[in-house]
Amino acid sequence: MKKLLLVTFLFLSFNILSYAPTLPTIIYIPQAKPITYIEKIKVDYESLIKAIGLVESRCDNSAINLKEDARGYFQIRKCRIEHYNNLTGRNYTLQDMHNFEKAQEVFLYFVYHDSRGKIISPKSYETTAKNWNGSGPKTEDYWKLVQAKLQLNRANT
Repeated sequence: MKKLLLVTFLFLSFNILSYAPTLPTIIYIPQAKPITYIEKIKVDYESLIKAIGLVESRCDNSAINLKEDARGYFQIRKCRIEHYNNLTGRNYTLQDMHNFEKAQEVFLYFVYHDSRGKIISPKSYETTAKNWNGSGPKTEDYWKLVQAKLQLNRANT
């Protein structure tokens, strides 16, 4: 009788210990790193950035326009930097505009913000280029130069 109870106990113990409920299979699929806001803007405006750089400075980060006291790839003037600093709380200098990343940050800020710093909808390449250039009769000529560089870039890719 003891043997029968022992065998039954072992049999039941084995079944209880080996029980595992059926769980759903979890498969981990790594996700791509999310694109940040500034990275998204860079992608959207990459060809325009290149075209404006060609027109403004021949894509030369060390370029200086002594007549306008403009610096870097985007030929940014002191008044633009001061405006940017006032809107963002940054403290960039004219010398900082020789650093492409900082100059691009200033450029892209004005792509997505109005003159009061309010976020706005994305603008067309034409509107962006004309706004970057300023105003006046030469703005249309500036856009034609940028447009030609855009077409040249497309032809080379």
